[in-house]
Amino acid sequence: MVIRTFFSLLLFIIAAPVFALSQVQATVDRNPVVAGEYLVLDVIADDDLNAGALDTSVLLNDFIVGRTSVGRSTKMINFDTSKETRWQILLSPKSLGNVTIPAFNITGVSSQPITLKVIPQGAQPSEVQNVFIDVDTPASDAYVGQLITYKVKLYLAVELQRGVLSAPVIEGAQVKQIGDDKDGSEIVEGRRFRVIERTYGIIADLPGELVINGASFSGDVLVEAARRDGMFGFNESRPIQTEAQRQVIQINPTPPSYQGKWLVSDIAVLKETWPDNISEFEVGSPITRTISLIASNTDNTSLPDIDIPLAEGLKAYPEKPLRQTFVRDNQVVSQYSLTTAIVPTKPGTYTLPEIRVPWWNPHLKKQQFATLPARTINVIGSTVTPTNIPSTARFTENESAGYWPYISAILAVLWIITLILWRKAVIANVAISDETPKRKKIPTTNATTGLNAIIHACDRNDSSGAIKAVQQYFSQCLGQPMSLTQISRLSTQLAFAIHKLQADRYSSQPQAMDKKTLMDAILAYQQPSIAYKKSLIAELNP
Repeated sequence: MVIRTFFSLLLFIIAAPVFALSQVQATVDRNPVVAGEYLVLDVIADDDLNAGALDTSVLLNDFIVGRTSVGRSTKMINFDTSKETRWQILLSPKSLGNVTIPAFNITGVSSQPITLKVIPQGAQPSEVQNVFIDVDTPASDAYVGQLITYKVKLYLAVELQRGVLSAPVIEGAQVKQIGDDKDGSEIVEGRRFRVIERTYGIIADLPGELVINGASFSGDVLVEAARRDGMFGFNESRPIQTEAQRQVIQINPTPPSYQGKWLVSDIAVLKETWPDNISEFEVGSPITRTISLIASNTDNTSLPDIDIPLAEGLKAYPEKPLRQTFVRDNQVVSQYSLTTAIVPTKPGTYTLPEIRVPWWNPHLKKQQFATLPARTINVIGSTVTPTNIPSTARFTENESAGYWPYISAILAVLWIITLILWRKAVIANVAISDETPKRKKIPTTNATTGLNAIIHACDRNDSSGAIKAVQQYFSQCLGQPMSLTQISRLSTQLAFAIHKLQADRYSSQPQAMDKKTLMDAILAYQQPSIAYKKSLIAELNP
């Protein structure tokens, strides 16, 4: 049995056909072809060959040779086996008229030459083109720094398998994609095309001629091809390549009459966001103001920074500007936004000056201004005074040294009164403790701990910790949660100290804290006699 199987296999090997190259065919996907476009040359040999068996150097005289791909296949039908090697070559003719694709010779077997007719662009109707690119550039001239919108449309009448749409190649300019690709369809001359649209922004750096080498597409598409027997059709993948026409745009320099930082746009406007329904502002309370510069057909990097001058008595704490570019109603729109916290330091009437941003109108060819009108604000001092606790050590803000002797005398008298009350309380506590020795004392508030927390935060130059410690201290002293605004209303001296704390906290550059001003304001408001009075009453009235 084994010997019989062995002889059967040996007979099959001897009887198997010997493969040898017998035919080489060369075909193109279209004829005639438009100048500047690529066509596909297929060279098919009926044998399994190496990729280097085909010499394509004979094409270099009359054609631009692009990508070459090689594929191999083996077919078996009713024990009839056939092999095939296929070369697909992208070609672009260098000249108009009749151009000959020469015969290819592979191991003594030659193909037939092909006479190719090359016609100029525009001579062939667009409906016979399966893939082409159309570009739209609205202006034939522009200014330095002006955004040139370059819209690319890739038209596909066949199924796209894979591909890459490349940006235009330009020297002396910035090129970047704006927005996302759009995928749609259009009907051209009664034929439906799939359309992939992409928008690029081009900004020229120097005046003169700007040469735009058009966007290009390279990829593979599925096309219907007939079988050799002509009975059925099937889809096969074919490489394809096309590019847009070359363009030249004249770039104009900055006009000598222009004043200010250069900005060229179709239109530019200034907008402002302001607190609604507020006519008056208080000292130390921040005012949030947002100013936005919006420009059409301009890149966000071209928008200038906005300077906001302020009068004395107002402090500004700006945030980092926000720049963005987006597409709206087929227009490229850029926006620059600046948010600033304005803190009044003293009451009064202030005028925020007008803001003007110059820009150049390329259509009217003249300089214009985006303006924001001046605004007047009223700032008032503290409107709420504490009524729950009488102030016995409150001072009016005055930097004159003439009041300090009087203040020292008042503090000395209060300290003597405190000592007298404390001695009475000790005597009363001794008497009460003799009668009720098991009675517990009511815990009292230790203000020294809160003051130490404030002092330690100031020593560390920790403005955030100091703000938190101040809020805890006054909340503990007054028996209710206190915000910075409420603490500022307790006295003018506290309002000034809280403002300086906020300035240190929100300043873009680190600053040393003013410990003396803060502690003077807190101690000036401090009432040492209140806690003792409360403890005395509580312990004397069991």
